[in-house]
Amino acid sequence: MIQFHKVSIKKGDQLILSELDFQIEFPFKIAIAGENGSGKSTLLDAIAGKIFPFQGKIEKPHYSEILLVPRDYSFNRMVGAAYQYYQQRYSAYDSEIGPTLWEVLQNQAKPVGTVDEKSVELPSLQYEPDWVDEIAELMNVSHLLQRKITSLSNGETRRSLIAWALLQKPKLLLLDNPFTGLDTASKELLKEIINKLDVSILLVAGANDLPDSIESILILKDGRLAQTLTPPFGDLQQEERSLNIDHDQLPSLFPETEEDFEVAFSIKNGLVKYGEKKALDGVNWVVKNGECWALMGPNGSGKTTLLSLLTADNPKAYQNDIVLFDKKRGTGESIWDIKKKIGFVSPELHLFFPKNSTVLKVVASGLFDSIGLYRKLKPEEETKAAGLLKFFDLSHLSDRLLSHLSTGEQRLVLLARALIKNPPILLLDEPCQNLDYQHMVYFRNLINELVTSLNKTLIYVTHNPEEIPTAINKTIYLENGKVIKCD
Repeated sequence: MIQFHKVSIKKGDQLILSELDFQIEFPFKIAIAGENGSGKSTLLDAIAGKIFPFQGKIEKPHYSEILLVPRDYSFNRMVGAAYQYYQQRYSAYDSEIGPTLWEVLQNQAKPVGTVDEKSVELPSLQYEPDWVDEIAELMNVSHLLQRKITSLSNGETRRSLIAWALLQKPKLLLLDNPFTGLDTASKELLKEIINKLDVSILLVAGANDLPDSIESILILKDGRLAQTLTPPFGDLQQEERSLNIDHDQLPSLFPETEEDFEVAFSIKNGLVKYGEKKALDGVNWVVKNGECWALMGPNGSGKTTLLSLLTADNPKAYQNDIVLFDKKRGTGESIWDIKKKIGFVSPELHLFFPKNSTVLKVVASGLFDSIGLYRKLKPEEETKAAGLLKFFDLSHLSDRLLSHLSTGEQRLVLLARALIKNPPILLLDEPCQNLDYQHMVYFRNLINELVTSLNKTLIYVTHNPEEIPTAINKTIYLENGKVIKCD
């Protein structure tokens, strides 16, 4: 049994959960829902023993029987510093330093920088091989066991991490938004697997992503348990959040600029190979100034690789015929010349962004394209950041640490950071990931209004057509590194 006795939890001086009083009897499969900032992730952390109440008491199984699957859904926390920096993935296939999935699951990963493999004394296998094979088959990852973990798609990584957890035979599995960032096929496969799992599950997920096996839903609101729902759940979709843009603020926040380029980005017969794998295969694409594109395709289709060429993060850009802002890549421009014209948000930027800065400083760091703020702000810079927070209705979070915000609130702050320098092009990679329905609609409508009013160039990556702003009228669709549709 899990029982909360009048539990209240703070992060810093901010009250996150307030007087929670409920109990759950094993076995169960229960979902947690609520708006951004309602305390969903904090509730999972409390059950996992990662955060403790300042008031009340939690009764639960021993911590060894509870497993919170890493909420970043990556292996970087397990295999060392080589995977702490997200650009590592662009050279991972070449360097061949990454462990295979089997090596990670069996605790056989060799230390980073190992030259003589015979010099490394590895521990005994963590699990009986038959047990690994059984769980791998259950999670549909048997065919991935000898693959480098850096080569796995989002869906493959999610299933592999749940396999890692199940090998430890937990009594309770905690999953925080496991469906975000997955294409439709990967979502459905993961739902089917969750339905079959013979383990208790507490799951944070959106209203449209609930597996059929969910028995009840705990609805949180402002850190309190508002209600408990049982099937049939009916329509759980929230009302849309109205968008009230103060157009009088636009000239001061986003002064009109004369953009001196015709082509924002183009690539001819783009080819990116890692070993024998072609991440991009003959890609042709031209994005002109003022155009609004949706970049779509299933997990592993090459979208991230294509974006990395545009943002100048991928060294393989020099092997391709690429034009950025009317200049052929590699003709003398610096990476910072390119980045200052791009407002960028991605799940990986979110994952690796330092969380020990205040919200105001995080937004202001966008002025300098830095991952964190390492200089004293001038008064006009601080005023600009404060103005953007007001525009985004985030002023009340200004002095709070990024780490003390919910995942959805953090994403909105990073979106404000992307816009603060008034870039001519917005590159938004899954920008609504982990936003509740209200905030998704709000952000979609906000971006639509901004790109329309300010004539921004937009590249918008998503698996969910509902998230696409109406300003977008062009689509490029990738599959297995090839362009399937471009119009």
